[in-house]
Amino acid sequence: MWLVVGLGNPGKEYAATRHNVGYLVVDELAGRLGVGLKKHSRAHADTADARLGDQRVVLFRSRSYMNESGGPVKAAADYAKVTVDRIIVVQDELDIPFGTIRLKAGGGDGGHNGIRSIKKAMGSGDFTRVRVGIDRPPGRQDPADYVLRAFTSVERRELPTVVSVAADAVESLITDGLAAAQNRYHSE
Repeated sequence: MWLVVGLGNPGKEYAATRHNVGYLVVDELAGRLGVGLKKHSRAHADTADARLGDQRVVLFRSRSYMNESGGPVKAAADYAKVTVDRIIVVQDELDIPFGTIRLKAGGGDGGHNGIRSIKKAMGSGDFTRVRVGIDRPPGRQDPADYVLRAFTSVERRELPTVVSVAADAVESLITDGLAAAQNRYHSE
């Protein structure tokens, strides 16, 4: 069993923002796997059960704000009886160029409040991350404002490919393991 968490903020005003790229990747995976996300009241989230080959996968989008993601992720992990090493978190990443995908297990939160919240709630940061590059803000723009802004028109044209590649990376993590997935996606 795997728990795939797409980080983002609920509500239409955040739907097209950089901070919601995790939601977009989970939506892509749901479409590929032929499942629809449904409200799960216990976990305060939208979830879907799916299969990827012989692996059972729970797709997850919290209905809480990014900074409060930990509680719902912990509730979903407990409900599904998923250990922290079987959690994949898809997140936006300021320190990676737009469109670049990086995979890693464990590590610090890098100032990402969603990751910090999950680490605190789970009591561990030993989950795997699919980090989707959104680039640094231009000039002196506040990173907190930047992540909550919509993608540029150029980025919007490239976004479907970026989301698709990130979804491919999640699938590869589940079917091939971290090392093989890193070899494939870190060379692109």
